[in-house]
Amino acid sequence: MNETYEIYNPTDYLNSPEDVAEYINTAMEDGDPNLMLAVLGDAARATRNMTELAKEAGVARDTLYTALKEDGNIQFTNLLAILNSMGLKLEVKAKAA
Repeated sequence: MNETYEIYNPTDYLNSPEDVAEYINTAMEDGDPNLMLAVLGDAARATRNMTELAKEAGVARDTLYTALKEDGNIQFTNLLAILNSMGLKLEVKAKAA
């Protein structure tokens, strides 16, 4: 019997800012910076056209792509601008004891 599988694409399930926030927060719990960048890239692609997002965030499109690669290195100011453009904000909470 031949089984076929579809490739999982998380962007298919990120339909609202709440979905995107939950996806990012779940990845943050892992603590892996490379995972965070990959997840931010997924979230950016899910929310809108990357050219439009880069323009709204005030960064060049190629800078956005480079920063959101799994092994990228995003500047904090760009991170805040990108999150803001996606309708999100950064929030810090105390760890549970």
